Amino acid sequence: MTVLEQGNITIHTENIFPIIKKSLYTDHEIFLRELISNAVDAIGKLKMVSFAGEFSGEIGEPAIGISIDKEKKTLSISDNGIGMSVDEVKKYINQVAFSSAEEFIEKYQKNSDQQIIGHFGLGFYSSFMVASLVEIDTLSCRDGSTPVHWSCDGSPSFEISESSRTERGTMITMTLQDEEVEYLEPARIKQLVKTYCDFMPVAISLDGEVINKQKAPWKESPQNLTKEDYLEFYRYLYPFEEDPLLWVHLNTDYPFALNGILYFPKLRPDLDLTKGQAKLFCNQVFVSDRCDEVIPKFLLPLRGVIDSTDIPLNVSRSALTSDRTVRRISDYISKKVGDRLKELYHDDRAAYTKGWEDLSTFIKFGCLNDDKFKKQIEDIIIYRTTFVSPVVMPEVVTEGEEDAWKPTQPSLPYTTLTEYLERNKERHVKAVSEPAEGEAASEPTYEQRVFYATDEASQSPYIQLHKSQGLEVLFLDSFIDTHFVSFLEQEHSDVKFSRVDAELDSSLIKSDDTPEIIDPTTNKTRSEQIQAIFTTAINQPKVTIRTESLKGDNAQSTPPAMVLLPESTRRMRDMMAMMQQQVAEFPADHVLVVNTAHPLIQNLANLDRGSIVQSEGTSPNQDLVNLVCQHIYDLALMAQKGVNADGMNTFVERSNQVLTKLTER
Repeated sequence: MTVLEQGNITIHTENIFPIIKKSLYTDHEIFLRELISNAVDAIGKLKMVSFAGEFSGEIGEPAIGISIDKEKKTLSISDNGIGMSVDEVKKYINQVAFSSAEEFIEKYQKNSDQQIIGHFGLGFYSSFMVASLVEIDTLSCRDGSTPVHWSCDGSPSFEISESSRTERGTMITMTLQDEEVEYLEPARIKQLVKTYCDFMPVAISLDGEVINKQKAPWKESPQNLTKEDYLEFYRYLYPFEEDPLLWVHLNTDYPFALNGILYFPKLRPDLDLTKGQAKLFCNQVFVSDRCDEVIPKFLLPLRGVIDSTDIPLNVSRSALTSDRTVRRISDYISKKVGDRLKELYHDDRAAYTKGWEDLSTFIKFGCLNDDKFKKQIEDIIIYRTTFVSPVVMPEVVTEGEEDAWKPTQPSLPYTTLTEYLERNKERHVKAVSEPAEGEAASEPTYEQRVFYATDEASQSPYIQLHKSQGLEVLFLDSFIDTHFVSFLEQEHSDVKFSRVDAELDSSLIKSDDTPEIIDPTTNKTRSEQIQAIFTTAINQPKVTIRTESLKGDNAQSTPPAMVLLPESTRRMRDMMAMMQQQVAEFPADHVLVVNTAHPLIQNLANLDRGSIVQSEGTSPNQDLVNLVCQHIYDLALMAQKGVNADGMNTFVERSNQVLTKLTER
């Protein structure tokens, strides 16, 4: 072999290779990604010089080959790209260009755990993390080029000689270190190619077998992809997940280059909403399982792929660096997601509604954190509602002797806030004062009011009470809705939001101007008697007892008693609990509304009255009255989730006592 040149690699110190090896140990597998990426670049450069007319030969089918020789402990990567001349080897391989290299060495020798390669252009040199000897055999595509052999054992010394290579392109052969022989296993190489290089646009073969997919769906035009194409790609990326709700295809060249497909997944309880789920690629090369800086915070749970050559990475492509372009890309993604959601809402509201339970978390979180996004989608926020539209009968179409019509189904029980307010304004008419003589009657004004529930099960009695009087209730029952109600009030300052268990609307209470009859025995009205019974039985000075006659189609179906917690009191309690990171305790100050129209309450009053008439001292009836009052109060507390463990034990014991006394009678 004729030695053409010997020399030292152009760096400012001989300590660089040990630092590369030691500092990159945890990420040493990326050497394969770097070398394959370089091979893809070499193939791309060949196409460019061919288009420019600087290469007149046949390009052929682009290919990258990987071969393993376990006996020699060598791993080789070859391409049929542009190749290198002697001068190019000297320029691109020998001259490792560092700025302030002495400062770099001084800084990182003190803290060698930092990933130095992430800050400097060392792509090819990552091979020395795993190899004791690296050799290059290359032949330039230029006419008359001489094949070149380059070798280096990990010291600054290199050797250049003539190569026996006869085909255009480059082969890099690594003699692996003893502790790196895992890269001589075909399964390990296949796994790394699938992870980092699966979607590179060149066939990658391992000992003759193509091991990468090559086609990157996100680089395709959306018009060329079917629904099944998108689903198949999602299943490939996330093989153990349910199919996504919908997806957004990103494709722009200006003012930055960006391609990608983002999927809305079905949310699971164990999903971390603060952790990014989308994969980051750069030119179809896998970079990271997360790209939190690129995806808006409220969209972090989205899955899929983001690919951009304009996203600033550190040189090893192992992490993002934040700058203005990243923020602009984040804004672009937010807008495209908003556009896609609006498109689905207007084109297929049934599908939009079907996925709302999962979509709502993204949308509401976005409204709370991104003003631009909020303005974009505020009109498509929907709420589950108790309202059901009447069945609409289409025109009867007669075919022969049969009437071929079918009634349409009621609309889905979801509504926008605007629809809710418009639909219910007639029920919220404010009182209109009588006009003075000679004045025209004033138009009625409407109170902008929203009744809502946060727990359909526990608040069922309150919800049913509102429904029975034609009052529509919205459900704000997701974990984010505690904050979202406050946001809605800020956005709609003229609208009052009232939880169904916060207060009783006047339309729920029977108004009777007839004075109540006073019982001569007790000198109290029936309402005063009932109030006194409960005050004595409950014996809690901080609990305010109110008596009301609640409306209902059937008095038996209305609740006998209800605990009310004013909106402001409840929110203050929840806020304090959140600040102190504690479970909110039920406040001792609250209101117990006793429903005087309920048969149970009326029977209780009669039972109490009978005990007073029949005896001058303690009556057995009185014990039963007290137990039933306490039992009714506990049931009302349970609807407000106001019973703790001790209270539940007491409730069970008291229930057994009530049943025992009733069976004795």
